[in-house]
Amino acid sequence: MSPRYRYRVIRHRCPAAVAALLFFASSFAACAQDGAMSARAESAQHHRDRHGLIVIAHRGASGYRPEHTLEAYRLAIRQGADFIEPDLVATSDGVLIARHENEISGTTDVAERLEFADRRTTKVVDGTAVTGWFTEDFTLAEIRTLRARERIPEVRPRNARYDGRFQVPTFAEVVRLAKRESRPGRIIGVYPETKHPTYFAREGMRLDGTPIGMSLGAKLVETLVAEGFTDPRQVYIQSFEVENLLELETRIMPAAGVDLPLMQLYSDFDEATPYDMAWHAAQGSDPAAVYGGLAELVEGGIGAGTRYGALATRPVLAWMSAHYASGVGPWKNDLLPRTPLAPPVDVDGDGRALLATRTTGRVHPMLGHALAAGLKVHPYTLRAEEAFLAQAPNGVAQSVVGEALQLYALGVDGVFIDQPDLGVTAREIFLDLADPL
Repeated sequence: MSPRYRYRVIRHRCPAAVAALLFFASSFAACAQDGAMSARAESAQHHRDRHGLIVIAHRGASGYRPEHTLEAYRLAIRQGADFIEPDLVATSDGVLIARHENEISGTTDVAERLEFADRRTTKVVDGTAVTGWFTEDFTLAEIRTLRARERIPEVRPRNARYDGRFQVPTFAEVVRLAKRESRPGRIIGVYPETKHPTYFAREGMRLDGTPIGMSLGAKLVETLVAEGFTDPRQVYIQSFEVENLLELETRIMPAAGVDLPLMQLYSDFDEATPYDMAWHAAQGSDPAAVYGGLAELVEGGIGAGTRYGALATRPVLAWMSAHYASGVGPWKNDLLPRTPLAPPVDVDGDGRALLATRTTGRVHPMLGHALAAGLKVHPYTLRAEEAFLAQAPNGVAQSVVGEALQLYALGVDGVFIDQPDLGVTAREIFLDLADPL
């Protein structure tokens, strides 16, 4: 029996096996109270979305190589990832490149390059003042002279060994890598994210004072079409903003003759606001004119105070599924809430007590609502380092494999993970234990 077929059987036939897996994963999460398991058994696959249980390499194998480099993506593929994820920003000459942010002092050696010293500036990006060097002030040729570096060397010092070795890739190069590495029986997909689409389209200014005025969604689709990479089995498009996904669904993709699955990302349910909603509120825009029927379903209306949690309700998720979304990408700490753990615990024995949270045992109702609406659920980001892990309610320190096992057992369809090999391990354990035949 193939793994994908076994997966379908497990999810629709074996709730007892899933309960056993939850115990195995050292978690007593109260999934039943939110209806997650029954919803998964009853929900139909989204009409455009034919993907199975997947491992998504978050910025490549970023636990082992500097993120968003071809080497990180290549290693992720070797480790068994199904999708590689590039965050997309743009150069001054309109080329999409893979960087975590458009400010690049933390992910390249630009701060050490004297020839670019005069390009350091302060800009307001999504309402926050940021000082540094910005991709929209560099041509692709200039970006090519820079070298990538590890973004969090204090957490991943071994990755810093590779500082200065790798270039910043274009989105087209990432797509070509996926094409080259795909073969019969194993198709590699790309999972691009548009970073700060409202900034690039409406607010952002280049260093010379000219507006950027660029649709990242349009550039993304243009690149996919140019590369002949438009099979919906190989692409997910994601964003933390809502308007640009609606624009992709209603205008950009139809004009290009493609139909690709769109994923709505969620930041902190209680603290964060989709920036496009905040921007439109500041402009005095009519929410119904921008968001259609969604405006009537968000409790309290859409505005500057709209939090992501207001978009995690049953009626909103059902509307998203019917109108544009194939799935959702919630932050794992919202899906499986945590509380502070005092004092922190040193799990790996390195003398530093960095495990500082404990899961509550509760599963947010969003999971059941999303699955009932036929949406895929791909939580982010699983990381193996101690600082990112949590203690389970039973007092056991959970590994990243255990964390992934718990999420798979609760009904998610994929996970974003910095160590793709460990995500693959968790998936295989899940399949083997849930269906040992």
